[in-house]
Amino acid sequence: MSGILADLTFISIPMPSLHSVAAQLPSDARKQIAIQSLARRAPISRLAVQEKVSRKFIYQQKHKADAALNQAFSPAEDASDVLFYLPVTAAWLNQLVLSLVLICHSSYRGVIQLLAALFDTSISLGTIHNLLVVTSNQATQINGSQDFSAIQVGLLDEIFQGNQPVLAGVDATSTYCYLLSEAEQRDETTWGVHLLDAKAQGLNPAYTIADAATGLRAGHRAALGDIPCHGDVFHIQHQCETLANLLERLAKGSTTRRKQLEQRMAKAKLKGQGNSLSSKLVKARNAEACALKLAKDVKTLVVWLERDILALAGPCFEDRRELFDFIVNELKSREHLDPARIRPVRVALERQRDKLLGFAKVLDTKLAGIAQQFQVSDYLVRAICLLQRKSKTSQAYWQRRDYLNRQLTSKFYVVLEAVVNTMDDTHRSSSLVENLNGRLRNYFFLRRNLGQGYLDLLRFFLNHRVFMRSERPERVGKSPTELMTGKPHPHWLELLGFALFRRPPVSA
Repeated sequence: MSGILADLTFISIPMPSLHSVAAQLPSDARKQIAIQSLARRAPISRLAVQEKVSRKFIYQQKHKADAALNQAFSPAEDASDVLFYLPVTAAWLNQLVLSLVLICHSSYRGVIQLLAALFDTSISLGTIHNLLVVTSNQATQINGSQDFSAIQVGLLDEIFQGNQPVLAGVDATSTYCYLLSEAEQRDETTWGVHLLDAKAQGLNPAYTIADAATGLRAGHRAALGDIPCHGDVFHIQHQCETLANLLERLAKGSTTRRKQLEQRMAKAKLKGQGNSLSSKLVKARNAEACALKLAKDVKTLVVWLERDILALAGPCFEDRRELFDFIVNELKSREHLDPARIRPVRVALERQRDKLLGFAKVLDTKLAGIAQQFQVSDYLVRAICLLQRKSKTSQAYWQRRDYLNRQLTSKFYVVLEAVVNTMDDTHRSSSLVENLNGRLRNYFFLRRNLGQGYLDLLRFFLNHRVFMRSERPERVGKSPTELMTGKPHPHWLELLGFALFRRPPVSA
């Protein structure tokens, strides 16, 4: 019997498919079916048999036609209809002015024009200025009452408005700005005073990250004592890339000069004067070969530095230090070829080695803790760390991942998650301060003189405004203050004493 059934599976009986018939119907036929279904001259089942389609298909065309008719004959919305009423009070206008300045980056004169055009209300520059002064005083008090003890990694840098330095500090995890102060100098005393003020509010990070600015680091030592200040990877990478790109452009220029001499040589040979340029052409070719080789070597060293030494996923601290010394020695051996350009970079690398690799010590400690927590070897934990260097779309990634999965068996996924989270929480640069600088530029360009009150107001606003979008999903819908403290807070306008307008519920 089973053999007969098996044979029957190869018997093909042609049956009409209602779905295939409906799919082949042209648009005019579908339109007629929709019209007939709306006319209700015949039942849907009879119309389906007549057109050789399913009843579901008939209903689909009917709903499409019904929706199109409703849209065509629906009354147009009147733009003059009142959507809701807004009680415009002096307090509400003050909220509007603050929102225009802080949210919309509007100038004072832009605020004046908007109120005159849309609200038939006049306001003076002095009134706007006074409002911001009063508000900045409230913001300063709120900023001064904030506890900084939750900050584990502090990022420090100096930003500028023209020639005016602004000292900035940002929490690496929450992006909370705990320092934004106008200063006349960037020396040890200035940095030390501001960091002591932050320390009085509870600032006691595990470590900080900053560039090689001497005043900043001296002030850091004076105020925060033995708290490590790691080197900023971003700035040194930018310096190295600038060197590599410059040498590459010089090499291309030497190639251009060599080609020009060859063209001149070709013309001179036609006149029997080729010997006059032969020595210049030989020198140009030698210079080109030397420049090309130097540019290629430095580019290779810079790539090694970025991908193998300063990358988060990499070897242990001791191995990184040996590789770092190798890079420095290789640059030093080529320094005589272009000392004016290579020496500053080589010296910067040599002096900042241990500070730049400070993150590697932190990562080593965390990975060792993971190995101890899950009772697995340090080698496998490091291998999972190195796995993150590979692209997840590559075959090499999945081959290596499969191997580690077999080695760790049931512990693989928990160890993988722990390593990835650890890497996300290990910081190498103060780029968040650069991000803060970019956001502040939208406000700085409107003012010649900043003033500490204005900076306090900006700091308050940026710390209490929620993120509408972010590459980190956990930040969306939360403010830096909420991320740092783990506690919700009222809207920033409510913190300043204003009552937010709420539309009344629409009655049914």
